[in-house]
Formats: sequence, C-alpha cells, structure tokens
Amino acid sequence: MSSYARLRSSALELFASRGFQATGIRDLAAGAGLSLATLYHYMDRKEDLLVRLMRESLVRLNTDARLVLAQVGSPVQRLAALTLLHVLAHGLRRTETVVVDRELRSLDEENRAAVVALRDEYEELWARQLAEGTASHTMSVPDTRVARLALLEMCTGVAYWYSDNGPLGLDEVAVVHADLVLAQVQARQGAERVSLADLDLPPVAWFRDLVTREEAGHDETGRENAGRREH
Repeated sequence: MSSYARLRSSALELFASRGFQATGIRDLAAGAGLSLATLYHYMDRKEDLLVRLMRESLVRLNTDARLVLAQVGSPVQRLAALTLLHVLAHGLRRTETVVVDRELRSLDEENRAAVVALRDEYEELWARQLAEGTASHTMSVPDTRVARLALLEMCTGVAYWYSDNGPLGLDEVAVVHADLVLAQVQARQGAERVSLADLDLPPVAWFRDLVTREEAGHDETGRENAGRREH
C-alpha cells in the first residue's frame, strides 16, 4: 500500500471516529506510519488533507453516478439505478460518508463552497430524474425538492446503521431501498406501478463492482497533482 493510501485510510478513520478538530498532525502521521516530513508532502495544513479526501469522495461519486446513468434510459430506471449505487457506495465506504457529512463545518468558507458545489452537482442528478419523471407522469411526488432531500437522507442513513452482522447483506439492503424509493415516488410504466424486479437494469453485482473497483488516483502523488486530478 502506498504512503498516500495509508494516510488516506488512516485519516478517514481518525476523522470519522474522533472528528477533525480532535485529530492532530502527529495522530495523522502515526496512524499512517509516516514521518512528519512525508506527511507534509501531501498537505500544507490539516484542512488541505480533509478537503482532498472530501473532494476525492465526491468526485468519485459523481463519476460513478454518470457511468450508471449512461446504462439506463427512463427516469424511473435512472432513479432506481442511482439508489442502488448510492446505498452500495455509502454502505461500503462508510467512513468517507461520515467525514463528508459531518466535517463540512470544519472547512473555511472557500473550501466549504467548493465541496458543497460537488455535493450539489451529485444531488442535481437525482433532482433531474424526479423532475423528468414527474413531467412524463411516470412518477408522482408532491414536491420534487422535498422528495430529493428525503430520499437521499433515507439512502445515506445506511452508512450509519448498516452492519455486516445483520440479517440482510448490503446487496439485499440496496434492493430494498430501490423498491422503497420506487414506491415513494409512485413509479409507473404505463398504468402499472413497478418495483425494481420490473426494470431492465444491470445486476446488483455490476453496481458493487463499480463501487469497489480500485482507483489509480490514490497514489504517491502529492498535493500538486491532486489538485490537477480533481478539476
């Protein structure tokens, strides 16, 4: 495992469990088994590392969402596919979710705006499916904005309560969530209400493979190249 991969994994765990403010520079170095000199290869300030981790997480989520949307056609199919991706990503990358979700408050104004813009970009993909589904009369929701917020909150919650020791595997949990989302928006094909089993989507294993694939970006490059990758 590369130095940055160790730092990334350790920092996410520390920020998720202790919080950003309670994690010191020496904690980060010790957790990753790095010297302070090596640590500063990846950041000038502790906040630089937090921003990089958040941006990597959200850039990947946006990229994966667009890959998923390219596989399917109708708004109903796209919403179901986004749900499967979201639940699997948040169940398999829980520490990232917790850090991105909780630590926006730790960023300065400029960094917060940049991270929120990436989050908004992702949420807009959900908003678009709800709007198109409502316009095509294949979904019915009283308010698309409230629906988007409620559905995302429900699906993101998996990161906080799901356990590998529970009665359902994560793939099954993702399927249940997709059916819940479809029911909440009263998804239809023609005059018939539909569930996930009625839709022509890639198998759940395809979504899992997408979420768990290795990324070339998490390597030994320092903060300079990180910035170029993220734009």
